[in-house]
Amino acid sequence: MIRFVSKTVFILAVAAAFICQPVQAGRRSHTVYFEGQENELHVYRISGSQPGKTLLIIGGIQGDEPSGFLAADSYVDFSLRSGNLIVVPRANFPSILKRERQINQDMNRKFSDDHVVNYETRVVHVLKKLICESDCFLNLHEGSGIYSPTWESRMKNPERYGQSIIADNNLLDPAKNGSPVDLAAMAEAVIEKINQNIDDPFYYFHFNNHRTGHADTRHKEQRRSATFYAADICRIPAFGVESAKSLPLEQKVRQMTDAINGFMAVLDITPETPGIDLEKPLMQYMIISVNDAIPVVVGKMQRLKIQKGDTVQVLDVVANYERGLSVNILGVGSSFNDMKKKIPIHASTRIEAKKDFYACGSVFLDIDAPGADQPPRLAVTDSAATKKEIQYKLLVNGKQTVVDNYSRLTLDHGDILVIEDLLHSPVDPAQYVVNFKGFVGNKSFNSGEDRGYPIDTGADGVLMPRFSRDKKGRHYHVLTTLDDREVGKLYIDIRF
Repeated sequence: MIRFVSKTVFILAVAAAFICQPVQAGRRSHTVYFEGQENELHVYRISGSQPGKTLLIIGGIQGDEPSGFLAADSYVDFSLRSGNLIVVPRANFPSILKRERQINQDMNRKFSDDHVVNYETRVVHVLKKLICESDCFLNLHEGSGIYSPTWESRMKNPERYGQSIIADNNLLDPAKNGSPVDLAAMAEAVIEKINQNIDDPFYYFHFNNHRTGHADTRHKEQRRSATFYAADICRIPAFGVESAKSLPLEQKVRQMTDAINGFMAVLDITPETPGIDLEKPLMQYMIISVNDAIPVVVGKMQRLKIQKGDTVQVLDVVANYERGLSVNILGVGSSFNDMKKKIPIHASTRIEAKKDFYACGSVFLDIDAPGADQPPRLAVTDSAATKKEIQYKLLVNGKQTVVDNYSRLTLDHGDILVIEDLLHSPVDPAQYVVNFKGFVGNKSFNSGEDRGYPIDTGADGVLMPRFSRDKKGRHYHVLTTLDDREVGKLYIDIRF
């Protein structure tokens, strides 16, 4: 690694090596790509009152790594004195909503020639343009284990990614303006700043050179990544910032912001330091239109009476967060985001609001059956606490059924079961955890919540007999908890 006389000299030297983008000083813009589609993409541009370099920050390209998009999100409302930011907090919103690494393909492996056309392709096409507009690029991730230059243990060794800043080489030569850039020295300057705020040396960051373009690299798959595209095609410095998945979320977000602030200092981009706000997401109300009529306001846990076949459109959600909001009309909407979609409703259901993948509130749609002398009308009512036991709303081979709490359901081997929702609960159904013991709905993040996933009782590897009550795969149960306390159970018997 090249040694510099001082960090200040190094920072000035690196900053001088980059091309300055012509921007409109002191301005900010918000561009929405694919508006109204499941892969809606929000891009924020912030320019300082004085010109300077442009840093691109991308979070959420893989949805099971929340610290990246939460950290990136905190830079959207920045005011800058010098330099520019392009911020894409949620590059892969569908995967964030599912808390999964990918939906169709790994978005971070689609930056080389890829002939598969899907929503990831369209998003990557936009991201490529943003990368080449920039002078430096950060891709925010969470890595498994902890990177160490030498072998220390199974979870801390050169094959791990966490607690590292990754580049595809030590040197970018030539860079965008024809001058070489020492990527290793650039990363080490930032790592020094990050480690000043880490108490335990075990969790210190290190520089991780993947040597991606070399014939003997152990990371050939990274040749399809966003950072390699940035360095190889756009010829700009690019880094993956990787916090360890195992750390507490707030700690990971702080490390991400320390890294972003460090790179901003290197590039002489002068901001206001962001605060970290991990307040629990809470919805206040939804604005809903029925049959294109004047919208009504429906508060959290309120009920909206409609007629069978009415078309419902959620126009907006008001919560204590402005970004990352979505809604899911259970059982009838899409598998991602139903915001602003016109959806006909034929049975009573619930609309669940989310901030990213955190459920933050619900409203209920009740099908009203007016009498012959009573005209249909729209009405909003409060959800009164009820003494009625929880019930389970299920789909068995596509046919809807409702069963009581602590009851028994018999299925034939090969039946497909979907636990759609809970009914008649005195609190927001989103606060419960409904866990089919012996089944994992989300394999990338097993929270124990199994609502909405198809459970194929006849497919190999779907159910785990060792978790069945008889250990033979014939008798299972669904456990419902609230604040880790059992409040319900459903017994499942499978006939062979």
